[in-house]
Amino acid sequence: MRIDLHAHSNVSDGTETPAGVIISAVAAGLDAVALTDHDSTDGWESASAAAREHGIAFVPGMEISCRTEQGISVHLLSYLHDPAHVGLLEEITKSKDARLTRAEHMVTLLSEDYPLTWDDVIHHVAPGATVGRPHIADALVAAGVVADRTEAFTSILTSHSRYFVQHYAPNPAVAVELVRAAGGVPVFAHPVASSRGRIVGERTYQDMIDAGLLGLEVEHRDNPEEGRTFLRGLAAEHGLLMTGSSDYHGAGKPNLLGENTTPPEVLARIEELATGSTVIR
Repeated sequence: MRIDLHAHSNVSDGTETPAGVIISAVAAGLDAVALTDHDSTDGWESASAAAREHGIAFVPGMEISCRTEQGISVHLLSYLHDPAHVGLLEEITKSKDARLTRAEHMVTLLSEDYPLTWDDVIHHVAPGATVGRPHIADALVAAGVVADRTEAFTSILTSHSRYFVQHYAPNPAVAVELVRAAGGVPVFAHPVASSRGRIVGERTYQDMIDAGLLGLEVEHRDNPEEGRTFLRGLAAEHGLLMTGSSDYHGAGKPNLLGENTTPPEVLARIEELATGSTVIR
């Protein structure tokens, strides 16, 4: 079986609809795919219907944006949680609201130097989607300021840029606790992706493990090989699951569905551990 447990639709910062992600997964020869939009489960229903229609297993998921006390960004994947769990829902709603305010502030700053308006950004956001920097990047591409999202993120939208604005995000250990309370399986996304910015130290890993972390996303294009070796050792030491995935965003990133995959026995274990929702087959 070929299983990819990390993909995004236009409910967050991907470029395809949830159903479109499913169709692309089938075309890529996958047997199972997870939809893990940022701080949202709004794509689950559409993706589930498409998965049933096209004969592929669908793993409901979500990617939660977190931040440590040191200001380091951490992404936590949640699989098979209860999307109606009050505590988790309240936290991601708080984050989504903060992301909207942050995006508005960033556009105000950018408009001082570039031909960019809020309407330009909204044009790239699907109805009900979580607004984020990728949508601002798409607007900058459309305005001819940069060639693509990658250029936008390595220049104008970098965290070191004067246009960058922080937003509220939960502590990663708190997010782990909420996912577990919601019956989900929490997995640390691309933990050693140093090309994205600062990465966490031993204390954060331990705090997340103590809070109930169940897995590490090891096979990911942004994890350097020496980092993957470290993650494999950590997983062995603490009995954590090891996943692999693409982090697919459609045309938003070069990542290809199925470029990294998760073993079937790992997905089976995720299903055993989860109590919030189920894999759609």
